Amino acid sequence: MTATTLPRTTNQALGIGQYAIDFMLSGDPAASVRVRTTLFHTDSVLCGVSALAMGTNAPRVLREEALGYRSKKSGACVFGSRQRVAPEKAVVANCAAVREWDSNGTNFGYNPALGHTAGEFGHNDFYPVAIAAAQVAGLDGATALRGMIAIDEIRGRLAEVFSLKTYKIDHVVHGAIASAAVYGAMVGATAEEIESAIGMVVAHYIPWRAIRAGKQLSDSKGASAAISAEVAVLSMLRSMRGFLGPRDIFRNPECMFRQFEKTKGDSPFDLVLGFSGEDFAVMGMHFKLGLYEHQSAGALQGVIDLLVAHPTLLRDNADIATIRISAYEPAFGIIGDPAKRDPKTRQSADHSMLYIVSTLLRKAIDTHEIAGGDGLPANSDEWWKEIMLAPYDYSSEAISDARTRELMSKVAFKHGGADYDQRYPDGIPTSIVIEMGGGQKYESGLIMYPAGHARNTTADLAGILERKFQLLGRLGVEKPKRTIKALEQLEQLSSKQLRSIYDVDLLDRGSFE
Repeated sequence: MTATTLPRTTNQALGIGQYAIDFMLSGDPAASVRVRTTLFHTDSVLCGVSALAMGTNAPRVLREEALGYRSKKSGACVFGSRQRVAPEKAVVANCAAVREWDSNGTNFGYNPALGHTAGEFGHNDFYPVAIAAAQVAGLDGATALRGMIAIDEIRGRLAEVFSLKTYKIDHVVHGAIASAAVYGAMVGATAEEIESAIGMVVAHYIPWRAIRAGKQLSDSKGASAAISAEVAVLSMLRSMRGFLGPRDIFRNPECMFRQFEKTKGDSPFDLVLGFSGEDFAVMGMHFKLGLYEHQSAGALQGVIDLLVAHPTLLRDNADIATIRISAYEPAFGIIGDPAKRDPKTRQSADHSMLYIVSTLLRKAIDTHEIAGGDGLPANSDEWWKEIMLAPYDYSSEAISDARTRELMSKVAFKHGGADYDQRYPDGIPTSIVIEMGGGQKYESGLIMYPAGHARNTTADLAGILERKFQLLGRLGVEKPKRTIKALEQLEQLSSKQLRSIYDVDLLDRGSFE
């Protein structure tokens, strides 16, 4: 069996529960799936520990909160500690840290082979759920890895069939459903208990995208996945203690799904979940090669392509007259929001196309000034490594940098129209034109699959990720090489070794904010 199909005419909440149990027992994802998921997990942990080391607010608050909920016998661990705490508290703390930089993996809910192209976003924020379950149940690294694959599979396939953002619901709902199911399966819940927990999640805990709107974003934006994962685990624990949540929630006439997409009694969608082989949702998920909103990846690649083709841009940067960027919806609506033209906080700056592109270009100009024309990176891969956007590029000092602000004033960001929209979410259709004061134009052409995109076949992904891992590792922990090596060996870890996988020596770099 390569996949499990849950038709819309069936009790899909119960079906997801049984799928999670069966997959944890005998799922057989290919080596390529396991390797890719291990990379995403490594990426996420290094994002998390660096965010903690730099004193970011939400991860610090939630970690301190978690350490107040000690649980000697059945607990899990937060980053940087061997102390066992209540699993839902370990989950909220670790997921918040992982997500804080908004620099870990992304999916776009696109599966044309099945006609499932709802195009919902999602991120690899939920791996701490699998680690917590494994630590509670005494499971090994291979089992924890399988749990991560299952979480990505459930939330990734839900993202392909139901667009939450269309109805202003936050994308983390899909991850919460997956978290409840996989946590339950890993700690011994029945399919009926998992169904009950999923019912509670969907009935009681639906977050609106209000957390991602407004002139300046707050901690709620970065911690959304964490809070939803927390209530998912808590719902699962309550269900296992006997609490009965709503049954058959996807076909419930008053549930969120059927309120937004009317049916005559069925769920609004069929669901196909991978069981063996290579066809898993994680294989279509994208890596961020630094800190930036994923919708800007095409623009970043466009800038780098122009630097490779026209290095004189850097020499003549003072003569840049305009930087015109064209992209698709929802990129234009999210990171072209007029409120993001003048970001004051990191959470707003990393969702501002003007700021992201201008900062990358400013770093390239700095590289030219230091290295000179003969010392510049020779190709796209080397440019990605050289000017990778890092946490300090979103500090208060960086956000107010006069050179960046001058470049921002020259950026014109527009919606590219139907021709761009129809190419998303297959790719990240974006183009850039830089026009000089004398009228010379440098055009990137249409960018579809930037480096880090699952369908990009030209970038040295391993090399660029190695650079990212080293950068974040050095910011976050005392011995980054040792930490990275342990994370990359996840599948080989014993249950004893897995209990201390997050027990790293966090650095203290003061308050970033």
